[in-house]
Amino acid sequence: MRDVLPEIMRWWRSGLRFGLATVVSTFASAPRPPGAAMAVRGDEVVGSVSGGCVEGAVFDLAAEIDEPVLQRYGVTDDDAFAVGLTCGGIIDILVEPVSIETYPELGDIARSVAAHEPVAVATVVSGPGRMGARRVVWPDRSIGTLGFDRLDEAVDDDARGMLAQGVTGIRRYGPRGERRLDDLAVFVHSFAPPPRLLVFGAIDFAAAVARLGKFLGYHVTVCDARPVFATPKRFPEADEVVVKWPHDYLASTTVDERTVICVLTHDPKFDVPLLEVALRTPAGYVGAMGSRRTHEDRLARLREAGLAEEELARLRSPIGLDLGARTPEETAVSIAAELIQLRWGGSGRPLSDTSGRIHHEAS
Repeated sequence: MRDVLPEIMRWWRSGLRFGLATVVSTFASAPRPPGAAMAVRGDEVVGSVSGGCVEGAVFDLAAEIDEPVLQRYGVTDDDAFAVGLTCGGIIDILVEPVSIETYPELGDIARSVAAHEPVAVATVVSGPGRMGARRVVWPDRSIGTLGFDRLDEAVDDDARGMLAQGVTGIRRYGPRGERRLDDLAVFVHSFAPPPRLLVFGAIDFAAAVARLGKFLGYHVTVCDARPVFATPKRFPEADEVVVKWPHDYLASTTVDERTVICVLTHDPKFDVPLLEVALRTPAGYVGAMGSRRTHEDRLARLREAGLAEEELARLRSPIGLDLGARTPEETAVSIAAELIQLRWGGSGRPLSDTSGRIHHEAS
């Protein structure tokens, strides 16, 4: 829903009523993940829930929706020409009417998303609970109710855990929040702040990586100790450009399991002290650019600095997948490809050479 939020907030603030369709679960090869959304008001449409496969049917349903409904779309062998997914997958979509009256919490959610403040929205989508009941959960507070205090408390715990991991999906409970039952389904939509991409080395390759990282949804920081190179003009796509010794900056900034660190400095006096810090952070990805000879020299220097083999094993160098990249832009694509591969557990092989499902679960 993050992508459609600016437009639907314009409708919401104007007191208009519209239909909102949100993917809440997928099975097999579904084109859009849970959380993907499409909003419909009259003949206006923003967003997408399937990349085109079932948009027409969802449009018709959302345009006339009066009460929340969970609708399943898919293709079966017996009815391959029914409204469904040509890829053979199945998606469950929550379609609900939205206005200031039906969704008064939307303004608080939008403000948190705009401020990069973590917030999760928990909605009853099936089972014995009240369909469409909603609770909004922040790390330190909650508003709304799903019907019972015990259910609210159970969902708060799970939603905060999912929010910390940036995970969106279905959780199941008993009708009063019992953990041993699973007949009530709650969709938890996590609006976690965007993951960080820290790019070190203010070179042309860094500009390409910053540009592609921003396209993929990262909060991008470019850092270099040389003020003549580290300027916002040279890196217009970056959210921030920092002039500081890289290892000092990394030691002072926030790094978590979703953070990506790309070391593109090409200079031992920068990258060895930087990697000493980077490989001891919880960052999910640490990559360094350079030739294989540079990599071996870098490993030797890091061993001399006291890094253990298990720490060195985290380093992805030379950085990126083997695409034969040469230009800065091609190299940025190879780095982005590796990030996507690690995120979803792909093989990195051509899809034409593989079999089985195309879309992987998060690794």
